[in-house]
Amino acid sequence: MHTHNFSAWTHSHVFDTGNQAAERGTRLVMWITLAMMAIEIAAGLGFNSMALLADGWHMSSHAVAIGLSAFAYAAARRLAQDARFTFGTWKIEVLAAFASAVFLLGVAGLMAFGSIERLFSPAPIHYREAMAVTAIGLLVNLGCALILGGAHHGHGHGHDHGHDHDHGHGHGHGHGHGHGHGHGQDHGHPHHDINLRAAYLHVMADAATSVLAIVALAGGWWLGWSWLDPVMGLVGAVLVGRWAVGLLRQSGTVLLDREMDHPVVAEVREVLDAFAHGESHTRVADLHVWRVGREQFACIASLVTHDATLTPQRVRQALSVHEELVHVSVEINQCDDGPAPGRTPHRH
Repeated sequence: MHTHNFSAWTHSHVFDTGNQAAERGTRLVMWITLAMMAIEIAAGLGFNSMALLADGWHMSSHAVAIGLSAFAYAAARRLAQDARFTFGTWKIEVLAAFASAVFLLGVAGLMAFGSIERLFSPAPIHYREAMAVTAIGLLVNLGCALILGGAHHGHGHGHDHGHDHDHGHGHGHGHGHGHGHGHGQDHGHPHHDINLRAAYLHVMADAATSVLAIVALAGGWWLGWSWLDPVMGLVGAVLVGRWAVGLLRQSGTVLLDREMDHPVVAEVREVLDAFAHGESHTRVADLHVWRVGREQFACIASLVTHDATLTPQRVRQALSVHEELVHVSVEINQCDDGPAPGRTPHRH
């Protein structure tokens, strides 16, 4: 078999490097959380309430995690032009989200431990004061959620960049791309921005535990159900733990490049399989797709064909309809001795 190798690159010079609105929002939420933490600790000491004191220190972990999210945005922005980052600095944000999820899992563990301890060793609770401060904390958390939601919608914009370079190399390098940042497609919750979602989950975890705490305090104050406080603490721990595990999976998937089950991969295969018509016996020998931005992907594809007219440029042009692909490498192996051994030619 006589093989000719040709390659073509389609690549973007601009990768996701951070969200200035999200950076401002997470920084503001960090300071608000720190202020509320100080208020709760002071109130706990003043009212001799261990519940408030514990919640204040619990809030400190959220302040650290949200601060980590803000730091990740700043670091991604400041290092955006550092050539050592092959595909940009977006994964700094993903790494921060993973660390934040670990923090959140630790918070859930501490909540569960404290609740079980309180079940076996009940302590007197200053219900009126504790409910008042918890209600203030809930309002603060809802305000922070609105701030982060606004930062998310502030990131809902699109970009279109187009570059087309042709270099006269013997093996046929061609450069070009057209892409759109898919940020405007994400509505509702800060879901595709994993770092923003991490900060959002910390705020919502605080809000959820505040709601559960108010229910528990009301039951204890009006009905004498003192056991409700630790039980609601356990419910909150399970809820926060589930959120933490979901965030760990989402961020871990990106960090480990486990993206071959993403819908965009099936779309790429569909485009490549379209070249298998007739007697060309074209097949996909190798395919790798991985995420390099919020909705941006890199792709390496190797095709084996008997079609002398099939070029990397044709494949590149066909793949360009998928704007999520911002960096594409195509290799064409042309054979002239019949169908590739061990494989049935693709026919459509």
